[in-house]
Amino acid sequence: MTAVTTLAGESLVQSVDWLTIAPPTLTAVAALVVLVADLFVPEERKRVLGWTAIGGLVAALALLVPLRAGDRSTFCLTADTQVSACSYTADHFTLVIQLLVLGGALLTALLSLTETAEKLPAGEFWFLLLSSAAGAALLPASRDLATLVIALEVASLPAFALVGLKRGDRRSGEAALKFFLSSVTATAVTLLGVSFVYAATGTLHLTELAQRLDDVPGQLQTLAEAGVALTLVGFAFKTAAVPFHFWVPDTYVGAPLPVAAYLSVVGKAVGFTGLILVTVVAFPSYADVWGPALAALAALTMTAGNVAALRQVSTRAWSAVRLLAWSSVAQAGYLLVPIAAAAYSSDDQVGATVAYALMYAVVNLGAFAVVALVARRHPLNRLADYRGLYATSPAAALALGFFLLNLAGLPPGIIGLFAKVTVFSAAVDAGLGWLAVIMAVNVVIALYYYLRWTAMLFRTPETVPGTASEAAPGKGAEKAPHRAPVPITLAIALTAVAGAVLSGYPQFALRFAANSLF
Repeated sequence: MTAVTTLAGESLVQSVDWLTIAPPTLTAVAALVVLVADLFVPEERKRVLGWTAIGGLVAALALLVPLRAGDRSTFCLTADTQVSACSYTADHFTLVIQLLVLGGALLTALLSLTETAEKLPAGEFWFLLLSSAAGAALLPASRDLATLVIALEVASLPAFALVGLKRGDRRSGEAALKFFLSSVTATAVTLLGVSFVYAATGTLHLTELAQRLDDVPGQLQTLAEAGVALTLVGFAFKTAAVPFHFWVPDTYVGAPLPVAAYLSVVGKAVGFTGLILVTVVAFPSYADVWGPALAALAALTMTAGNVAALRQVSTRAWSAVRLLAWSSVAQAGYLLVPIAAAAYSSDDQVGATVAYALMYAVVNLGAFAVVALVARRHPLNRLADYRGLYATSPAAALALGFFLLNLAGLPPGIIGLFAKVTVFSAAVDAGLGWLAVIMAVNVVIALYYYLRWTAMLFRTPETVPGTASEAAPGKGAEKAPHRAPVPITLAIALTAVAGAVLSGYPQFALRFAANSLF
């Protein structure tokens, strides 16, 4: 299908390949179906909306298979029969990120089935989750700044409402407000930067930007530089890089647990994907500017995240979700390293970020799944609640221990170890020895809180004053059923199996660090 338009007297043709855009399109259609169905489905059957959403995500994932060649594009501008640029490209980079995003949304949906049945309005939740996932799936395929910003906002706007969906919960409302204000600020800065770049170059397509920024007229040079800087600052907000990370801990703690899991993986993937596209694809001629800036941000982010997480374990009352929040900030620092290294090396360093993101998505979602299971019996989710977990739920304890060891980069979490080595190698190969040293120090710091949490799982259980385990009969955690819900069990099993497979066959993820993605 083609749509013909006229611009400045020149005939332009936009080709539309429906199969190419099928994954995000089907996800958006599923969101609309759920929203309409919510009007007619009786309250006692709202659970069917969740399974409909899961079916839509599974179908969207299946549609990635016919695109596996990675050689399709659509919404292409054609002038004088010569293709100049495309706004949507389904290359290997796009497909890998869409796999991560849609897979993360699917696991979030599994974690949410019980949550929506008990605490959240089902129709609104599933519509917002699918809408956000559709935007997140669109973003890696975006090859012009307008589509990129629109996809970013489609992924972000529903997330604000998801965070604040626990009606009557003050912490949830405060978390949503913090998240909203920080994201709106980031969007405003990004749009200002994009407008400056467009004014200086006259184009929004990323590949054309890379060419035109090499030859910006002298009187527009300052405008172009300001545009590049502001665009990067806007995406730094989205990645939760220091000093734009302040919203993360309170947002994760205040949000429903499945939403916190979603933000930690899919939300982070959205930010890093956009950052890769604008730096490596659109602004390579300004690598001498964004390279040192991202390297400094990586060092600050991993250090701030790990130091803050270290402080969380200084008291027995720390929250598991808050610790995972600070851990995600530290992991963002590791993810920034290969992007910064791309400015100093002609090799495809960003592949290391993709490989690390795949590992992080699997094990972090798995950790959140176990936390969601423990939260059913211990709503406060404190350190004492995990002491002796192996005695009551051996499978969950073993799974959580495996996930934490992966995040720490220790055996048997082989994929976690290999992913960290790959990121470390990217820094060394790019000549960023100082950044590699800082990363090594931070990995050692992180070992303390990951191993302390892991060791707690296998200690003798004890009663700790003031915890949910001492709640009076009929109150708090004792009301929660002791049997794990099937959807949460399935989410834990899927992530554990995926982590084990990646540890046994790490080449599946690590090959992205060696092969060109664009």
